[in-house]
Amino acid sequence: MSRVKDNIREQVAALPHSPGVYQFVDRNGTIIYVGKAKDLRKRVSSYFVENRDHSAKVIVLVKQIVEIRHIVVDSEQDALLLENSLIKSLQPRYNILLKDDKTYPWIVIRREPFPRVMSTRQLVRDGSEYFGPYGSIATQRSLLDFIRRVIPLRTCKLNLTTESIARGKHSLCLQYYLGNCKAPCVGKQSEEEYAEYITLVRSVLRGDLRPVSHWLEESMMEAARELRFEAAEEFKQRLQSLKSYQSKSVIVSAKIVDTDVFSLLEDDDIAYCNHICIRHGSIVAVQTLRMTTGVDGDHADMLSMAIQHIAEGISGGLARDVIVPMMPSAATLFDGVTFTIPKRGEKAELLEFSLRSAKIYRAELMKNLEIKNPERHTERLMAAMQRELHLDRQPRHIECFDNSNLQGTNPVASCVVFRDGKPSRKEYRYFNIKTVEGPDDFASMREIIHRRYSRLLSEGAELPDLIIVDGGKGQLSSAYGVLKELGIEHRVPIVGLAKRLEEVFYPGDPIPYYLSRTGEPLKVVCHIRDEAHRFGITFHRHKRGKSLTTSELDNISGIGEKSRTALLKHFKSLRAIKAASLEDIASVIGQSKAQTLYKHLHQEQ
Repeated sequence: MSRVKDNIREQVAALPHSPGVYQFVDRNGTIIYVGKAKDLRKRVSSYFVENRDHSAKVIVLVKQIVEIRHIVVDSEQDALLLENSLIKSLQPRYNILLKDDKTYPWIVIRREPFPRVMSTRQLVRDGSEYFGPYGSIATQRSLLDFIRRVIPLRTCKLNLTTESIARGKHSLCLQYYLGNCKAPCVGKQSEEEYAEYITLVRSVLRGDLRPVSHWLEESMMEAARELRFEAAEEFKQRLQSLKSYQSKSVIVSAKIVDTDVFSLLEDDDIAYCNHICIRHGSIVAVQTLRMTTGVDGDHADMLSMAIQHIAEGISGGLARDVIVPMMPSAATLFDGVTFTIPKRGEKAELLEFSLRSAKIYRAELMKNLEIKNPERHTERLMAAMQRELHLDRQPRHIECFDNSNLQGTNPVASCVVFRDGKPSRKEYRYFNIKTVEGPDDFASMREIIHRRYSRLLSEGAELPDLIIVDGGKGQLSSAYGVLKELGIEHRVPIVGLAKRLEEVFYPGDPIPYYLSRTGEPLKVVCHIRDEAHRFGITFHRHKRGKSLTTSELDNISGIGEKSRTALLKHFKSLRAIKAASLEDIASVIGQSKAQTLYKHLHQEQ
């Protein structure tokens, strides 16, 4: 191992102070990471210097490196282009990788004589034109149906070559008689006229309905002038279809005409980039791209790679104005494109809409994963919890403690148990504080932690994978001290939650660690804390209410439980009992007990 380290050290020392691309290779000769650098030696050497900021992925990556390769280029921009190309071709496991696990529907204009316009989910680089992708199949079908209602195109699979048409190889079909096709298969429509129809289709797919509207109006008027009233009526109906479709289309703004909107949502080691394509003021395409975040997980790099990938599928390329949440690292590669980071107004609202779309996509994806493979979802969630909370093992069994009291009265505590990220309510426990007088949360926490885990140890029961204490450094210190007394401080990790949910304290560290606000671990932690609050407060209210209604009756000698129950059932409250006459009370519990109770309740009067 030391020989490998010495070899790596020599390779790093030999790297030039030049821009370029570096590749990390494992013992199997596989390239596991590709990166770019303004200064190769400085950037690569940073991986091999001990740093607290190194993520767990970087630490694992470095342990696997046995060889470093590099390519020197002229500029940082060239390094960016080369890095992107190598990542796409090599797909290294520790890089940001695009995950097209959901194939979106597209509309394609086939590259063939008399091109067909049809639906597809496969992008094939065969010279055909692709439009989309569309966020739902319903949107795509609606657009295709509109095109076929308004513009007569062929839908058959015939190979319409000039020779086959000239030889009369084909015959008229039903679509011709229905008026849905002009029958180019038998020479009734020229390639030039059909090409004009395809030009109209392109304008519709790009969101511009004006050329089609103008063509329909002109055709209708011309047919009317020539007294072809049936044809004029047909064009009129198609024009009405266009207006109906136009009224249903999603109009964004009269001011925002041609724009592309990109948002980025990060979730543990997965990120989602949503794209909204706006042309002529209408949303014409929506998609969300899923990515693995890689080793560095740099947001600007992820956004840049996603934009490059999505832009390749946009007919006509990106709009001149692109709305983004941050400046992409490869902004200079997009010629003629201005990137805008809006703070308010319509553009900011569009960015928020894009982010909501990404969240909806993520929620649907997670739901589908849970339905198809719940164990896989649990495994991924537990791995994320382990990574985010810096634990040695997955927190399959979590216990969370919370104190509850009102101005020092009726102090109680709750313990909630989560298994695989979900509540295990049958294992919930509550505690009456027995040894602490007054509102001392630290002492109360010490008592319940000691009672809970001394009992588990004596019974030989399973200890949790993680203990969560609802409170800051003081509560955590009290609980951790008890674990040390019991000798289990190294067997069970413990953390404290501050008032701000994303702040987590660890024993002996005065600086809080901040959980990712967008990650699932924070959601689980919030759920655990909410359950501990709810369970503790419910028990505390029950105990306090019982104390307020029965405490004065409990202290009266000669009045037993049956009498107290009968009185409360009859009079409903302590106040009503006090206001009752001796005769009324005697009718419920008898004369002797009534006199004792009446004397006690009215002795101060």
